[in-house]
Amino acid sequence: MTTVYERRAAPPVAPAPPRSPAGPVLAVLWAGAAAVLALWWSGTGSVVGAAGWLTGAGRIAGLLCGYACAVVVALMARVPLLERRIGSDRVARWHAMAGRYTVCLLVAHIVLILAGYAAQDRRSIVDETLTVVLDYPEMLKATAGTVILLAVGVTSARAVRRRTGYEFWYYVHLLTYAAVFLAFGHQLALGNDLNGRPVATAAWYALYLGAAGLVLWFRVLVPVRLNLRHRLRVESVQREAPGVYSVVVRGRRLDELGARAGQFFRWRFLGAGLAWTSTPYSLSAPPRPEQMRITVKALGGHSARVALLRPGTRVWAEGPYGAMTAERRTAPKSLLIGAGVGITPLRALFETLPGEVTVLYRARSAEDLALGSELEAIARWRGARVLYALNGHEGQRPDLGAGSLRAAVPDLAGYDVYLCGPHGFARDVYEALRAAGVPDRRIHHESFEL
Repeated sequence: MTTVYERRAAPPVAPAPPRSPAGPVLAVLWAGAAAVLALWWSGTGSVVGAAGWLTGAGRIAGLLCGYACAVVVALMARVPLLERRIGSDRVARWHAMAGRYTVCLLVAHIVLILAGYAAQDRRSIVDETLTVVLDYPEMLKATAGTVILLAVGVTSARAVRRRTGYEFWYYVHLLTYAAVFLAFGHQLALGNDLNGRPVATAAWYALYLGAAGLVLWFRVLVPVRLNLRHRLRVESVQREAPGVYSVVVRGRRLDELGARAGQFFRWRFLGAGLAWTSTPYSLSAPPRPEQMRITVKALGGHSARVALLRPGTRVWAEGPYGAMTAERRTAPKSLLIGAGVGITPLRALFETLPGEVTVLYRARSAEDLALGSELEAIARWRGARVLYALNGHEGQRPDLGAGSLRAAVPDLAGYDVYLCGPHGFARDVYEALRAAGVPDRRIHHESFEL
C-alpha cells in the first residue's frame, strides 16, 4: 500500500484517556477467591488429627484450583473490555499467572488429598491413589484432565516455549478447554463443599457456564460474524526489507470494525499452508474503510510463509485487540520507540497520534529499516523527528541507556512513550526510561508473549 503524504496540520488533540478497569477487575477476581475460601469455612466443622488437616488443606487447594480454572478460561475469551481497555499483553500476563496458580494448586490438591486419605485409611499412598482413580466417581475423567493441564503447564513454561514451535504450543494450549471439561464432573460428585448445598452448586455452575459463554461468544460467534460480514482477502504482498513483507488485506465496510492505529488482529490465512494457525500481527498503517495492512518479519515457519501468499487468498481475522492506542496518551508530546518489526504499530500511530511526536527506530543496519521511507514522509508533513539507532561499523550496538535517551529527547520525563520490540529490548528500554524519570503510567507497551 503506497501512501502519498501532503503537508497538513498534525492530528487534533485527543481527549483524556479513560481510566483503566484493571483495578476493579482484579478486585473482583480476588473477591471470588475469598468467596471460595468462605465456602470451605462455612462447610467445615472442627479439623482433627493429621489426616483432617491434610484433607482440609487439600479441599481448600481443590476449590481454589477449580475457581482458577474458570478464571483461566475467562481470560482466554478475548473480552473487548479487557483486551482494549486493559491491554492484551497485560491480560495475557494475568492468564499466565492464573495458569501457574492453577497448576500449583492442582498439584497441592492431589498430594494433600491423597496423603490425607491414606493417613485416614492407614494405607500406602500408591494403594490409595489406585483406589481413588479407579473406584471413585468421575475420577478417570478428572485424571485425564489433570494430565492435560500439567502438559499445558509444562509447554507454557518460557524455557520450553523457546524450544517448540508456535503452532505446537498453540494447539496444546487449546486443550485447556478439554481439561477443564473433564475435571468439572468430579468437583460436583466428590466436592463436600458443593455436595448437598444447592446455592453453592448453582453458583459453581454459573461460574463455569459464564466462562464458557464468554468463550463461545467472543472466540466463536463474534469472529464468525466478522468474517461473514467483511469477507477479507489478500490484495497484495510487498517486500519492505530483508525478510520483511507487508500484506494488504481488502474487505467490505472495515470502518465498522472500529480498529485503531496501534491495535492488532489475529490472522489466519487460508492458503500457503497457513490455515491451521491463528497468529497476532499489528496493523502497520491506519485502517481504511476497505483495506488494512500488516507487516510481518520472517521469524519462524508461519511468518516466513506469509511472503508466499497470493492475491485473492481468503483471510480469517479476529479482533481488533490491544490498548496501545492514542487513547492511552496523557501528555502533549509522545516518543515512539521501536525495534525491528516492532516498528509496525508505531508507524500507524506516527500517522495518527495527536500532538508532538518523535520516533526512535532501532535496527541493525540501514537495510533493515522496514517502512523507513514512510516514516520519513510522515515526519516531513508533521514536522516531526525520526531518530535511528543502528549498529556501528564493527557491529557495536548503540547506547540506549537513560543518559542517551535524555540527550536525544531533553524533556523526556514529560513525554508519553510507546514502546514495541523484542522482549529483551523492551525490558531494557523500559528500565532506561524509568531511570530517565519517565513515570510508569506514561510508558505504554504490549507484547504477544505470555
